[in-house]
Amino acid sequence: MKNPLLMMNLLSAVYWFDEALQNALKEANIPNVTRAQSMLIANISAGESRATRIARNLGVTRQAISLMISELEARGIVETVIDSNDRRARKVRFPKDGNETSRAAAKILYYLESELIERIGLPKYHGLRDAMMTDWGEPPHVPPHVVHSDVSAPEKS
Repeated sequence: MKNPLLMMNLLSAVYWFDEALQNALKEANIPNVTRAQSMLIANISAGESRATRIARNLGVTRQAISLMISELEARGIVETVIDSNDRRARKVRFPKDGNETSRAAAKILYYLESELIERIGLPKYHGLRDAMMTDWGEPPHVPPHVVHSDVSAPEKS
């Protein structure tokens, strides 16, 4: 979907990755994962293990992440363990007892990035990645006069 609003294009890109990830997880015998759960799995695959940071990455509450972790833990997809660096804290990870989720999710995500490079080319991929890795700062406050004025789309070159 091509849309003049960047936000919609970003969402389409997220859905592209997520639909491919969910379909591949089903094929790897990890069925019935919601979009939110697959985003949690993607975070763990990328090395994130703290529920608070995963919640921040996904823009949800710590309670929502705890509920997702509990659901995935009951299914044997993830487990929580005591953090060896901070005995009061817990980490979420893929179980070490032979569960293939960790390897499958990481392989799927790396494959999808390779596929994206094939489709859009390396220069566009690097540009996209660089833009996404740039610190955009805190979300801006939109002044009330913007809502009531004639604002047009930004110039595109």
